Amino acid sequence: MSKLEIRDLVVSVEGKQILNGIDLVVESGSVHAIMGPNGSGKSTLSLAIMGHPKYKVARGQVVLDGIDLLKLPVDARARAGVFLAFQYPSAIPGVSVANFLRTAINARRVSQNGDGDGQPKKNDMPIPQFRKLLAEKTKLLQVDDSFISRSVNDGFSGGEKKRLEILQMHMFQPGFAILDETDSGLDIDALKTVAEGIEALRSPTVGILLITHYERILRYVHPDFVHVLVDGKIVRTGGRELAAELEQKGYDFVREALYQGRS
Repeated sequence: MSKLEIRDLVVSVEGKQILNGIDLVVESGSVHAIMGPNGSGKSTLSLAIMGHPKYKVARGQVVLDGIDLLKLPVDARARAGVFLAFQYPSAIPGVSVANFLRTAINARRVSQNGDGDGQPKKNDMPIPQFRKLLAEKTKLLQVDDSFISRSVNDGFSGGEKKRLEILQMHMFQPGFAILDETDSGLDIDALKTVAEGIEALRSPTVGILLITHYERILRYVHPDFVHVLVDGKIVRTGGRELAAELEQKGYDFVREALYQGRS
């Protein structure tokens, strides 16, 4: 069983400390949801794990099976099996979805062992295998065939961008998937499709960290744990019922309980 461990993670952005000591363990086969108000540090957590240069780690570790990811470049973190679905995916005009996916898959399949000469060895996925996998995943995620010939996120609606993020996740087959507000801006039909794509990825070999503002996606994706992030710290952990409580009472009741406990 693989394990992603976040230990006492402190992160600042442009000189302002956002995360104030995050401790969290995500094991393969489990789904963890992180909920919190705006500015609580949810997106900061996801981007710091993947190595965005804007996010400066002052202290802590992010350990995947004994390897500290924070010591690796971004591409090595991805090859180690960590995937991030962005809240605001970028457009890449002129690059088709199919070409983007195959290039990214082949980049992740580069072996660091080489042939004994110290040089990386390419291990490209054969085109027939890629086409078969792509056909399976587009069918599973209800993606139209014309979708894969379009330029990446160029002119895509919000729902289409999120569907592409989920398609990438399935094509790359990561060990750990971090989903940063994948439900943001989705109508109910798109939300159900994206949620079904997340649920379809569940397996004993995959761990999922789902970051969200709202309880609504958790009506379709069933987390094993729900964590509440407030002021850069995880202040409560529970099951699915905690998300329903947040939906009913809002985040203020968590803050009030937290500060009353400190007084």
